[in-house]
Amino acid sequence: MRVDPVLDRLGLAERHLSPAAQGALRELDEVLEERIRPLLADAWERAVMPDEVLDALVPLDLMTPRGVSADEAGSSMFSGFRNYVLARCDVSVATMYNAQAGLFRAIVRHGGSAEQAARWDPLITRFEMRGVFALTEPDHGSDVAGGLATTARRDGDAWILDGEKKWIGGADRADVLTIFARDAEDGAVKAFLVDREAAGVSLEPIDGKVSLRIMQNFRIRLDGVHVAEDRRLHGIDSWRDVAAVLRRMRSDVAWIAAGLQAGALDAAVRYATEREQFGRPIGGFQLVQEKLARMLGNATASLTHAVALSAHQDAGRWSDENSALAKMVTAASARETVALAREVLGGNGLLLENDAARFFADAEAVYSYEGTHEINALIVGRSLTGASAFV
Repeated sequence: MRVDPVLDRLGLAERHLSPAAQGALRELDEVLEERIRPLLADAWERAVMPDEVLDALVPLDLMTPRGVSADEAGSSMFSGFRNYVLARCDVSVATMYNAQAGLFRAIVRHGGSAEQAARWDPLITRFEMRGVFALTEPDHGSDVAGGLATTARRDGDAWILDGEKKWIGGADRADVLTIFARDAEDGAVKAFLVDREAAGVSLEPIDGKVSLRIMQNFRIRLDGVHVAEDRRLHGIDSWRDVAAVLRRMRSDVAWIAAGLQAGALDAAVRYATEREQFGRPIGGFQLVQEKLARMLGNATASLTHAVALSAHQDAGRWSDENSALAKMVTAASARETVALAREVLGGNGLLLENDAARFFADAEAVYSYEGTHEINALIVGRSLTGASAFV
């Protein structure tokens, strides 16, 4: 693996992962650096996810890597370090991979019946069944728990779905869409695996984004879509069930926020050692070194927070407030870190060829997705005071 000033100074990977797991991450890092990073500036400019990205990542078998035990491969710690390495290269690439390996796989494993999980999980790990997590709606984001408007109506041995979803990344390349809908009869939230090409399903790309441009997002419309009962995830019968899965996933975002800061630091250090002004590299100037030191401090604190959260989760201690705090703190820290990277590069920090611009823009998406700063703060505040400030 490339020298990482954050990981190397802490020795975190060596302390928390087996040699085989570390080897899988080194191989991933090499593939990202050699085959994927050269594609990113052009992909960001054109707002496309190159086919070569998954072509390079899928053969690595990162959900069940060779020589790594099933327990470790499925742990929060290993998936966290995997997200960190991916995000250090690019946030869109990390988000795309985690949409499959994190959100989609988790909702099937933890929201499906034992039979459903056993049937579909091997397909998901091999990318033979690609899916996305479609929860957010045009009019309901932070209030989706109570405001979910997509409906599901029982019709004999099937269900009929109507409604809309928005901001669904990678929907155009998915085989199935995990649609969350409110049961018209009892008002409970349920989840369905809907074929992307099913009658009544239509996708519309969201254009004009200034963040995560490589990861295409879509608006999904469902008009009288029929779904068989055996495609309903039988472990999701309430919002509480959905929240239990989301609790697991917020740790992934904390790792992504830490990884993108490491990537921004990479870009800033590389530039500072190469760029000369006033007859010497700018990395020798005091004010530049102060910015780099602050960036390293932010990235180190964020990674340490993510590691601590995953250690708790792997020990069986799950809590909404811990996940929310990690996401809130690391995403806020990422905004400062990427701004400092852009400052170190000066005007050249606005050019895609120098990498900092991608991290600068993409940190805004990470700040908002998987729970806004404000919503996560209220979850933490509720745990501290015992009083809910939610409307």
